[in-house]
Amino acid sequence: MVSMNPVEEVDPQIAALIRKDLERQNSSIHLIASENFVSAAVMAASGSVFTNKYAEGYPGRRYYEGCQVVDEMESLAIERAKSLFGAVHANVQPHSGAQANMGVYLALLKPGDTVLGMRLDQGGHLTHGSPVNFSGSLYDFVAYGVDPGTELIDMDAVRKLALEHRPKIIIAGYSAYSRHLDYAAFREIADEVDAVLLVDAAHFIGLVAGKTVPNPLEYADIVTATTHKALRGPRGGMILSGEKYAEVIDKAVFPGGQGGPIESQIAAKAVCFHEASQPEFSAYTDQIVANARAMAEAMMDEGVRVVSGGTDNHLFLVDLRSVDEDLTGRDAARMLDGLGITLNYNTIPNDPRPPFRASGLRIGTPAMTTQGMKEAEAEEVARLIARALRHHADPTALAPIESRVRELAAAFPPYPPDFPGHV
Repeated sequence: MVSMNPVEEVDPQIAALIRKDLERQNSSIHLIASENFVSAAVMAASGSVFTNKYAEGYPGRRYYEGCQVVDEMESLAIERAKSLFGAVHANVQPHSGAQANMGVYLALLKPGDTVLGMRLDQGGHLTHGSPVNFSGSLYDFVAYGVDPGTELIDMDAVRKLALEHRPKIIIAGYSAYSRHLDYAAFREIADEVDAVLLVDAAHFIGLVAGKTVPNPLEYADIVTATTHKALRGPRGGMILSGEKYAEVIDKAVFPGGQGGPIESQIAAKAVCFHEASQPEFSAYTDQIVANARAMAEAMMDEGVRVVSGGTDNHLFLVDLRSVDEDLTGRDAARMLDGLGITLNYNTIPNDPRPPFRASGLRIGTPAMTTQGMKEAEAEEVARLIARALRHHADPTALAPIESRVRELAAAFPPYPPDFPGHV
């Protein structure tokens, strides 16, 4: 007989840690832009018996026997992804967004080839050419950034760099940029230099699923994404494309960059694609953006500078120097976490501080929206953050802020208190 609480029975230490983090998640307000809370159905699929099956290859072309059922399941995940995003081809095997990007690079590039991507310290991602990442080590990345005045991507500068360096791939995408991408302009530049246009939609693919923001597949040759942010699925990645690149991408993912896929995670991806196809998901993603805009406006009302003056998506950056020249992002994030507000410190454009200290905070609204919060709560949380930043060195002033944060979190828990946290 299977125990109703197998982790508790087999490993009480891990069971205690699961309960401990459930308590943390239920007692805090969560503003990390790359995090979210999955549904019980996604969590159950992620921990299902599919975790037992090794299945190198693709549906109908496996290197192991006994794959009849995982073939059905993975095929369903593929078809759901294609339908949800209007893609001709979908590969749902990448273990992460980084490995989705690696799959594209392996498919289309040779070591030393030139790629044009956004600078990490101005909003890009590690896999867009950071020298500490495989992308920057293997390929010749040229970086574009934002205009110092507007803090928006300077498309004239992107075009100039593209014409000068003739990259094989141009990447549009970000991990810390709060505005819409001009896909039409990126497409025009890519065509002008005969480059592949890759959109890294890891952060905002959920907003695409809900039709809250434009679909990059209307312009891009290839779209990479994660499933665990605004899409509210399990941790993992995917690659969407037309037929032209389907075969080389599949070969680059397996056997080029990965071995056997994590079929339990693919099952959970299939569930999240199904959930994202429901009519209520659009209302949810609309609320994510509404909450982000409400928070950004409230922060600015409090005198906290928001990078680029606002947001069009699920995140925004704040410049802590507008509150206290000496307050670092790292110190602010740790202070807020102690009050029950979890977010991450982040560099801002032209940041004078190194990334491990930074001058900014990145604030995202997918998780708080899943908690059930709307504009009123978003505005209040923003004002609580602003107060905490102003009084970061005064425990007496911080105490009532923490009290109110804990009250809000208790009113909007992501999971019931008796939720097992496992299958």
